Amino acid sequence: MKKPKQKFNVIVEQDEDGYYVASVPSLPGCYTQAKTFDDLVSRIKEAISLCLSVAGENPKYGRRIKTSVPQPGFIGIQTVEV
Repeated sequence: MKKPKQKFNVIVEQDEDGYYVASVPSLPGCYTQAKTFDDLVSRIKEAISLCLSVAGENPKYGRRIKTSVPQPGFIGIQTVEV
């Protein structure tokens, strides 16, 4: 039987060197980076899977995971220079 898919909010930023950096606020220590946005998406999915695997093996880490229902759609943050 297949596990139901879980959804996580991911924060994506671009650093000063042009790399995309992603972190998952509800999974402590779950982050990655990539040169392209497409690579970032596949890498953050892998990072989330690894964090969930650790949570299954380590109850102390598992208790630190915040369970919340992600908001639907896209919310963006734009830097504006004035």
